[in-house]
Amino acid sequence: MVAFGTSARSLCDNRSNPKDFVLIDARDYADFARFLSECCGLVLGENRQYLVSSRLSRLLDEFGFAKVEDLLRTLRQSSNPTLKSRVIDAMTTNETSWFRDTYPFEILRQVLLPELAARQRPVKIWSAACSSGQEPYSIAMVVAEWEAAFPPKTTPVGIIATDLSETVLSEARAGLYDGLSIARGLSGERRQKFFDSVANGHQIKPEIQRRVRFQKLNLLDSYALLGKFDIVFCRNVLIYFSAETKRRIFDGIARQMNPGGYLLVGASEAATSYTDAFEIVRTPHGTVLRRR
Repeated sequence: MVAFGTSARSLCDNRSNPKDFVLIDARDYADFARFLSECCGLVLGENRQYLVSSRLSRLLDEFGFAKVEDLLRTLRQSSNPTLKSRVIDAMTTNETSWFRDTYPFEILRQVLLPELAARQRPVKIWSAACSSGQEPYSIAMVVAEWEAAFPPKTTPVGIIATDLSETVLSEARAGLYDGLSIARGLSGERRQKFFDSVANGHQIKPEIQRRVRFQKLNLLDSYALLGKFDIVFCRNVLIYFSAETKRRIFDGIARQMNPGGYLLVGASEAATSYTDAFEIVRTPHGTVLRRR
């Protein structure tokens, strides 16, 4: 998300036993940090050699690399998209839940959908860095509930969800969640209403699943082919990016939004510090940004 992707995509602590790897030297670390920033925008910061070594150790073994230097050389000399994707997956984790923070979905239901429906044209929503699908499916549930409550005002609502990682996109498209995943932020009522219990977990119902179209996208690339949006969720994504990259991404999102459209970001992500394309709008349920 760097991608689209990632509800929150963040650098995380080691997954491997410390005996499984050797710390990389300063030069290799700097080269890898530069590669990660160039390909997906993530900023490692200083003195994170332990993190890099622990996250890449299993990948090095799997692909037969003796050290990170060998991995970097292969990445730069070849156009192997699978290897590049696996490296990015190894260095990121997708922290997400259903209806995360609650208030953005109340704003969507109580404020944005009624206002945009009054314009009497289709509404298009983008979930950027969607991770394994909890955010866009939560949006789809809200839309379904809103349509059921106000059928005379129903307007077509399309949802596009993007992420950089093919791994999490595959999980999202499958719409199958285990007991631990399903319990995070999802009420028993919604679980019963929108999911079917199956042998290996909980399967989201087809009427919710088909509302969302998943697509691979790197937030550093062009968004032009996505079209124009009325609502964009880009939450808890950009806190790991440099100021310059944040500015570039916010400006890119703004170009893909219809005038008067709305952007929802994380509580600590001050979009107005990086672009003047939005104004702050306060609602009874929280603040949202409106495209000027």
